[in-house]
Amino acid sequence: MILNSENYLDVNLEGKVIVFPTDTVYGIGCLYRDIHSIKRIYDIKNRDYSKPMVILCANLEQVDSLIKPGQSLPDHLKKHWPGKLTIIFFKNEFVYDIISSGKDTVGIRIPAHHISLELLKKHGPMVVTSLNLSNEPPIIKFADVLKFANQVDYIVEGGDLDSQPSTVYDLTQNKVLRQGDIII
Repeated sequence: MILNSENYLDVNLEGKVIVFPTDTVYGIGCLYRDIHSIKRIYDIKNRDYSKPMVILCANLEQVDSLIKPGQSLPDHLKKHWPGKLTIIFFKNEFVYDIISSGKDTVGIRIPAHHISLELLKKHGPMVVTSLNLSNEPPIIKFADVLKFANQVDYIVEGGDLDSQPSTVYDLTQNKVLRQGDIII
C-alpha cells in the first residue's frame, strides 16, 4: 500500500515491513523487536545474514535503550545528529543477534528527515537498511521504489532523493568505516 504525507502515521507496523525516505536514501525497515519482519528484509534484499543492519532512532533516549550502559557520545559526534552519521556502539541485551550478525556492536543513526523521525517517534526504534538488492546501488528515485511494492506492506511517498549513504563511525574503535557527506 502506498502511503502519503496525510496517512503514513495511521498504520500499525506490528509484523510489517515499510519503505520510507530518509535523509540519505530510501530505507526498508521494521520494528526492531520483530524477528519475522527482519528476516523478511534479509530475504527481500537477498542479503547475507553476515551483514548487520542498522537501527534508526528518533532521539538519544531511544539510542540509550539499545546500547550498553556507560558509553557516552562525544560532542564532536553528537553535533551531527540528527544527520547522515551512523555510529557503532556496543549493544545491550535488547538488540537481537540477527540485527548485528552476532557481533557485540550495533550501528545506530538518528536521521534528519521529517518522515523518518515521525515514524520513529510514533513506533520506536526500527531496523533499517538501504532499499536495494544486495550489491546494487541504494535507491533514491521514487519510481524505482515501486518495484518493491509487492514485497513490502507499506511504501511512504517521498519523492526523489539526492544523497549518498551515511558516514559510518565506529565509536568502539574510534575510526571511520565508511566515508559519506559528514567528515569526522
